[in-house]
Amino acid sequence: MSVVTSVETYRIAVPLKKPFKTALRTVEAAEAVIVHLATQDGRSGFGEAPPTHVITGDTLDAIERAIELMGAGLIGMDLRHREQLFDKLHKSLVGNTSAKAAVDMALYDLIAQQAGMSLTQFLGGYRKSIETDYTVSVNAPEEMAEDAADYEQQGFTVLKVKVGIDQAENDFKRIQAIRARVGNKVTLRLDANQGWDPKSAVRIITRMEDAGFNIELIEQPVPANDIEGLKFVTDRTLTPIMADESVFSPVDARRVLELRAADLINIKLMKAGGIHQALKINALAETYGVPCMTGSMIESKLGLTAAAHFAASQPNVTRFDFDAPLMLKEDLLPGGIQYSGKAIHFSDEPGLGIDAGRFLETLRERRG
Repeated sequence: MSVVTSVETYRIAVPLKKPFKTALRTVEAAEAVIVHLATQDGRSGFGEAPPTHVITGDTLDAIERAIELMGAGLIGMDLRHREQLFDKLHKSLVGNTSAKAAVDMALYDLIAQQAGMSLTQFLGGYRKSIETDYTVSVNAPEEMAEDAADYEQQGFTVLKVKVGIDQAENDFKRIQAIRARVGNKVTLRLDANQGWDPKSAVRIITRMEDAGFNIELIEQPVPANDIEGLKFVTDRTLTPIMADESVFSPVDARRVLELRAADLINIKLMKAGGIHQALKINALAETYGVPCMTGSMIESKLGLTAAAHFAASQPNVTRFDFDAPLMLKEDLLPGGIQYSGKAIHFSDEPGLGIDAGRFLETLRERRG
């Protein structure tokens, strides 16, 4: 039987090639807690949780403690009764979405292995490959234009541009500089990370529309808890508006969808608490005719592998923001998704396709 027998955690820290700057924070290294679930029949499942305290409220210590508490309740449970597993996982603690996501990933890894299918196939098997955008960190206009040109040279045709760190007027100059440098061949989507108030958002978005910047979408222009403000912006602009930090749970999604407060929803496993809840958010959005994007925090290829498997399996997930592993100086994960420029490919290996023996060896070496 595939019964959960043990839960282990490991910490990793991988430096970024260049600091990642948004309206909320600056990141120089990808830190995370890795969870390893083992089963009675010798399988290993893996998950990852980064400490994104300004968004999810999670720290490394809190994630480890939450996994310890949740994991203890899963010992002895049978993977064949997966709804019982996920019900117990999500009821075991309030909040702690990143820790829940890590355990959820590991469970799905094991369940798909048990089924003899890759996780994408197990969840629906809609796509065999996807393409990611690449993120331009918020900096001075000239530096952002230079970065955008560099990413275009590398073959990326969709750029996600961070804004919202200071005055909206400066954001106009940033996008103006980028458009002047890369032209209109590159698709631009903006992420304000809650950096504008509703009226300023309408003013700057309308100005960008009038200037012909041709922005694909604007992500989370206003504070996360200001759903009325989000609707204010959505109702008064032509550019599609996407909710990100405003949607952690299916309950959050329902409120946004019922109010028609956004045109799209960004699903992140670290906000949702894992794939089990992400599937519910996506299904709810699809019912309302609202497409979704799937993105991530600054995570290693492990977390992105789980998120990409989820996203590729669902037809209503139409946009993909999976560039985080490309920002790191090294890749610790043997197996998982494979990058070829902007293209992401999946193997047919069961689960997440990770070489468990090699990965555990790496984690134990780094633990020292």
